[in-house]
Amino acid sequence: MCSRYSLTSPPEAVRATFAASTAMAFPPRYNIAPTQPVTIVRIGHTGERELGLVRWGLLPSWSKDPAKLSMLINARSETAAEKPSFRGAMRHRRCLVPADAYYEWSGTPGARRAWLIRPRPAGLMALAGLWEDWLGADGSEIETMAILTVPACRSLASVHERMPAVLPAALFEAWLDHRAVMAEAAVQMLAPLPDGGLEAIEIGPAINDWRNDGPELQLPLRATLI
Repeated sequence: MCSRYSLTSPPEAVRATFAASTAMAFPPRYNIAPTQPVTIVRIGHTGERELGLVRWGLLPSWSKDPAKLSMLINARSETAAEKPSFRGAMRHRRCLVPADAYYEWSGTPGARRAWLIRPRPAGLMALAGLWEDWLGADGSEIETMAILTVPACRSLASVHERMPAVLPAALFEAWLDHRAVMAEAAVQMLAPLPDGGLEAIEIGPAINDWRNDGPELQLPLRATLI
């Protein structure tokens, strides 16, 4: 599962890493939470990669009453190509979600431990995502997204059994190219990173509150590192 992440890299670094044709200004964000606006990379109308701003929490295009649906912040990679909520997006609206790190929690209620999980070495990574375009009867339009998850790699399984699907740069083009790469082939790209690709650092409980946002959230709580 992935319910919080961070994107603190400068906008120009994001644009360059993902070869996006559009520019977008955004501040560093250390505690991105569901329902908030987030940056994605997708193929635009011109056929080039573009940066887009959408809401985190996918809303299926066929939904008539969004209030009656649970928030779809994650999609399991194993079933996304068949589930009605994600099937259309897997075929036609795949995206990349730029991130520097994501957060996970371990332990039992009352004794939860928060973890910062980031690439080793630190830097930008691309989470596999799906986006949707919902049109209301009144003409309103909402673009939303969900992050795809896979079973956790062995080194992170003690923190949580699932993790976001992280795509290497070599797969960016194929993942985004829904015309040439069918959903069934795209699913095969989604796999846990090899052990050692990510590091987990225990951090303090301030990350639990979505209203907190600042670099102090990522300070190590103690010398705990996976």
